[in-house]
Amino acid sequence: MAGPLNEKESVAPDPVLVDLCREPYRIARPGKQTAPFIFASPHSGKLYPAQFVAGSWLTPVALRRSEDAFVDELFESAVERGALMIAARFPRAFLDVNRAASELDDTMFDAALRVEVDAQSARVAAGLGVIPRIVRDGAEIYRQRLSPAEAEMRLNRLYRPYHAALAALVEETVARFGAAVVVDCHSMPSAASIPDIVLGDRHGASASAALMHHVEAVLAACGFSTARNTPYAGGFTTQVYGRRQPGVHALQIEVNRTLYLDEDRIERLTRFEETRQRLGKALGKLLAVDTDILLQNPPRPSLAAE
Repeated sequence: MAGPLNEKESVAPDPVLVDLCREPYRIARPGKQTAPFIFASPHSGKLYPAQFVAGSWLTPVALRRSEDAFVDELFESAVERGALMIAARFPRAFLDVNRAASELDDTMFDAALRVEVDAQSARVAAGLGVIPRIVRDGAEIYRQRLSPAEAEMRLNRLYRPYHAALAALVEETVARFGAAVVVDCHSMPSAASIPDIVLGDRHGASASAALMHHVEAVLAACGFSTARNTPYAGGFTTQVYGRRQPGVHALQIEVNRTLYLDEDRIERLTRFEETRQRLGKALGKLLAVDTDILLQNPPRPSLAAE
């Protein structure tokens, strides 16, 4: 079975898992934060615990197909330009922080879970909950069921620290600028009908129209084709952080992998650096947004279902 060992077993701890529990994420800071932006890369982690790999049906490369591989590298120039960045170090196939903590599939476990479970989640039904049952191409991950203690460990040691850190960065940025923008950074499978970049604002619920127009304009000026909310409108991160208080926005960016990634080998294409530089130029323009635009953004109404 993947994950930490049963209490009855006496086997040495997995050093990768120990490392991840000690440092679940990394935060990159400029010498001085000059822009009210926090870039988040929740799916670019590539440290795989050996027990997790051994407990899977899948090869290491197949497990990596759920990653937004190298997305943290694509966006890291935002830090040089005065923004903050947080990147998860654990892989998406192991734990997906762009899900609610309650989005758990209780059929994956060998005993009753001791945490809240959202039985109505469509993402859980699809196998893509906070602890995924499948990788992105639909292949089953686990050979055996997991223990309830495994779910608690991943949530308590990895998931909650990541979100606590991201929330703290938002509050720190609001205190400094009076506003904040969380940019949730992802990549999407290549397809001829999909543009270079898809922007998600949950159909206006997580970011203001003025900010979204600014983002679209700077991307277009750097030669990127874009779409908004189709086929990706934004996930848990945009839902939680966007427009919860005045001046705070969240948007999701999905980069078409054909621009930078060999999806079969999970390797950078020769055009990776050109894409990174072009995206960096766009980020420079994005971070120059007038803070007054961000402040013209009342919080969204609280919804009972949230």
